[in-house]
Amino acid sequence: MNSHIINRSLGATSTQVFQQAETTRLLHAIQPAPNIQYDGNNEKRRNVEDRRASDAAKGQEATAWAHPAGVNCLEIDRFESRYLLSGGADSSIHIWDLEAGENTTRTSVYHPLGTVRKSPSSHKFGVTELSFYPFDSFAFLSSSYDHFLNIYSTETLAVSASFDLDSVVYSHALSSVADHLLVACATQHPAVRLVDLRSGASAHSLAGHSGAVLSVAWSPCDANILATAGSDGTARLWDIRRSAGCLGLLDSEDPIGTIADNSTERIPRQIERHKAHVGACNGIAWTDDSDYLITTGHDERIRTWSATTGANTLSHFGPAIKNANLSTLLPLLAPSYLTGPGKQVVFYPNDNEILMFDLLEGTLHKRLKTPGTAVAQARGITGQRNIRNRVVSLAWRSGNIELYSAHSDGVIRKWMPRTKEDEELEAEEREETAGVVDEDKNRKRKREALDELNRDLTRQKLMFN
Repeated sequence: MNSHIINRSLGATSTQVFQQAETTRLLHAIQPAPNIQYDGNNEKRRNVEDRRASDAAKGQEATAWAHPAGVNCLEIDRFESRYLLSGGADSSIHIWDLEAGENTTRTSVYHPLGTVRKSPSSHKFGVTELSFYPFDSFAFLSSSYDHFLNIYSTETLAVSASFDLDSVVYSHALSSVADHLLVACATQHPAVRLVDLRSGASAHSLAGHSGAVLSVAWSPCDANILATAGSDGTARLWDIRRSAGCLGLLDSEDPIGTIADNSTERIPRQIERHKAHVGACNGIAWTDDSDYLITTGHDERIRTWSATTGANTLSHFGPAIKNANLSTLLPLLAPSYLTGPGKQVVFYPNDNEILMFDLLEGTLHKRLKTPGTAVAQARGITGQRNIRNRVVSLAWRSGNIELYSAHSDGVIRKWMPRTKEDEELEAEEREETAGVVDEDKNRKRKREALDELNRDLTRQKLMFN
């Protein structure tokens, strides 16, 4: 870091290079944020402290559950980067203000601003995906295992509209650059459903998958290009304007890709028998510049693809990958401006840890271990039960270097940089605090000695001859 400061002061490096060097350093220093908890029970401070003291007396880790039955998904608004949505396995939805933590004695506790609970108009089963409206944060969408896609007002948390898709909805996606307001829905049905929010009806379907569709993602640069992944192991690209729809499939055995005759139009090779993964493909995402796609599958592989040619870049992410659940499992790509071109970082929710990789090389940078035990206690309607503590969803807070993770044990965790300078500062603060405590103890000891001497002198009878 000192070399970057010297080079910048001499004018040898630009402001952008210096900034990316610092943000890269902070990105690689991400760790669990200590003493930050998200309590979805909306308890008062006294109740939180009482429960924490009770847990400590039992020798247990003090825990606040955001959703007692488990957290399924997270979403942060892209405008203010202040409000966090969380969806639970108990069908509840919380909205949190990330700048309104309640500071107790040792812990900063966050309580939800509002809650959507199970009701005839809201979801009846677990929430699978949440997303804010693409052009403002005054509305958000949710999908659920109850076959419904709902639209809510962020202010009132009332249901504005509801769509019955007649199949389990695993995920949905809204384009951030389009004006067509089509919601792509990945459902148990093999056809991708497109719901038009303007007309309130299902616009049309994209047929091609031979099994359930598990993940969908719109291109961040082209409003008409959609990527999908399914239980049949295929990952497909679609142009919603074309009658045929499907542009092609991603082929794990194709490291070259195919370029069409028109040099301005490049599409991946369309070979039906080839697949992106051996087994279900349950995650697909774009880089923010739309140059690459990344997929995850039940063959316990992460693959990176050129979005221009559809070629497999053959990035090898090692044998540590775990992926066995049918639910959508999305990797999280850190913003490219943090690291610069060709050095993007991807975070992968790997069972009870988060793996940090180089996107193009597949190099493992860091393993972020989840605090606590691998098997934790979650609270449901029937009481507490043991459940495997898995990381099921990740969310990035733009404008900050902050990562949020959702866990199957009902906890939301925050991750942020903690550098050597931070550790040294904390050590100095601890030493100063310890010095103050020792000084107070010495003063108290001297005071007690003087008081005892004074008592002895006053109690002693003086005899004069």
